[in-house]
Amino acid sequence: MKSSLFALVVGAVSAGFAGAQSSDRPNIIFVFTDDHAPHAISAYGSKINETPHIDRLAKEGMLFQRCYCGNSICAPSRATILTGKHSHQNGIIDNGKSFDGAQQTFPKLLRNVGYQTAIVGKWHLKSDPTGFDHWEVLRGQGPYYNPPLKTPNGTVKHTGYTTQILTERALKWLKGRDTKKPFMLMWQHKAPHREWAPGPGYFHKYDDVTIKEPATLFDDWKNRTTACQSQEMTIARHMSPRDLKLVPPRNLTPGQLATWNAAYGPKNEAFRKANLQGKDLVRWKYQRYIKDYLRCIAAVDDAIGHLLAYLEETGLAKNTVVIYCSDQGFFLGDHGWYDKRWMYEESFQMPFIVRWPGVTKPGTKNADLVQNIDFAETFLEMAGAKIPDDMQGKSLVPLLKGQEVAWRQSIYYHYWEHPAVHQVNRHYGVRTDRYKLIHYYRLGEWELFDLQTDPDELRSVHESPEYASIRKELEAELIRLREHYGDTDPDLGTPRIRPEDRANAANNAKLQKLFDLKKRADSYPEQPAVANVPFTVGARATPKQKTGVLVAQGGSVLGYRLELVDGRPTFHIRDRNQLFTVTAPDPVAMDRPVVIAGRLAPNGRISLWVAGKRVAQTRARLISRIPADGLSIGEDSGSAVADDSGTSFIGDLTDIRLWSGVLPARQLRNW
Repeated sequence: MKSSLFALVVGAVSAGFAGAQSSDRPNIIFVFTDDHAPHAISAYGSKINETPHIDRLAKEGMLFQRCYCGNSICAPSRATILTGKHSHQNGIIDNGKSFDGAQQTFPKLLRNVGYQTAIVGKWHLKSDPTGFDHWEVLRGQGPYYNPPLKTPNGTVKHTGYTTQILTERALKWLKGRDTKKPFMLMWQHKAPHREWAPGPGYFHKYDDVTIKEPATLFDDWKNRTTACQSQEMTIARHMSPRDLKLVPPRNLTPGQLATWNAAYGPKNEAFRKANLQGKDLVRWKYQRYIKDYLRCIAAVDDAIGHLLAYLEETGLAKNTVVIYCSDQGFFLGDHGWYDKRWMYEESFQMPFIVRWPGVTKPGTKNADLVQNIDFAETFLEMAGAKIPDDMQGKSLVPLLKGQEVAWRQSIYYHYWEHPAVHQVNRHYGVRTDRYKLIHYYRLGEWELFDLQTDPDELRSVHESPEYASIRKELEAELIRLREHYGDTDPDLGTPRIRPEDRANAANNAKLQKLFDLKKRADSYPEQPAVANVPFTVGARATPKQKTGVLVAQGGSVLGYRLELVDGRPTFHIRDRNQLFTVTAPDPVAMDRPVVIAGRLAPNGRISLWVAGKRVAQTRARLISRIPADGLSIGEDSGSAVADDSGTSFIGDLTDIRLWSGVLPARQLRNW
């Protein structure tokens, strides 16, 4: 098995590398994982796990001790890496936007100077990849098992554990590439993203140990802003049964399910018998969560070992730069949380390790403030390509060569995705060597941390008189950075809409078909426009089991879901955390086709239609914003619209359609 977060292989191109010719340009392998916190890497000092193959890269290269993202969430970090620009400049401020593939990216620029470019794994930017000679990517988040991989020629289904599948696909491309050209491979894993489903060879790793709890597992969030009190990402209250493996993944084969149940069944039965309460229950949830998270990491680390062995066996290691990175950090029970999003260190910091044979001194560490806006420029300089003037970062090549250079003394951060899953308020801020200033601008609240005296960020000193001069300096620096990067509109992407304007738009909405899929496997838009408009969604279903999701879009804050629950058609609308549900009084027959549709009217009323007849209706309201989570067919991927994660639909789904506007009853009857 072979896997890595982002492996970057580059050859020496500068005058500092003696005898470098165009044919010596390095290969680039960027190994990229999702949500891998540095404090779960032993090279970064982890006390809870070991990552020997990632550690090997650090021993043979350079480890960046203070690498940070500009927006701690998946899609924005990926877009920043591709473009060398902050979120407001590349258009991806949250997970709900679709990446404009026409814009300038470093893979396109590498192709212009003769590189082969490939991406295998998690893309998560909704639009199709551009700038790559080869691509095969997960749809959206992608599952941990049996991943469909989207390619230029259609979607190909695979059976097995996703980390292993992505490793096999990456190795296959490496073996079949044009050996006359240098290459850039972006090898991007789903792991260890939520819901942290381990592979079959790792189910029992850590069974015989108790993982050390973080000191802040029972943090009460005092001495900070109200933003900490209003979040929804605690281990104590917000983990789902699927997160905790009390129910299995939704898309396992019968054999995979049997293996899964054999591993988790006895553990779950022991948990139920224990009837834990209070802090004991939180501690059990932490152990279940962290062990599964670390099991996912172990599979990736082993995969990286296979990659490194392949590079050695083929002689590629000498001229290949391998980079390990993740899109952001993650809370591992710190502050009682999981997930990311905050400017706090655990989610703000990214791992970044570079092995560049013959250029970077082995076993070195760098403490400069670097960010993911710097990666594109670094890749380009490694390849001898010109760095465009409009990129916002700086090449790390001088640092990798051990050169003394003037470097930035502060970095900028801006998180936008609110309201959304986990309810982390919007904020921007500045970090320097010692201090961090954060502004929750929609709350009108500030935090200031002295990272030297308070590394865990437990006590804001924003109102302390002794820090008044520091606060003033940081406020001025924050203004300077916002102007420097051109981030002057904190409400970017969410224009204020008056209630009367929303009502007029809904009443005047014209009937427009947004998609019409003949079968479930057809390509579909990932983010149909359902905000502030009436719509109709439905499908012809031939169910083989009584419960399953037909169509879903959005998640735990905004969205809709059409499904069967115990055989009864059900339609959900969620807006600003409030869930509205309508359910048919009678179940549908199994193994017989039936058209099931949900309709949201301009006045906010929802109705459920079965076989062309309205069977139920209730009051709801329009969805006020485009949901962050994209469209799913046959499942509810990402965060769940309803109060449970839903079950994947088993059976045939055809004639799957979505209209903007209210489809007349006559057309519903003639579906």
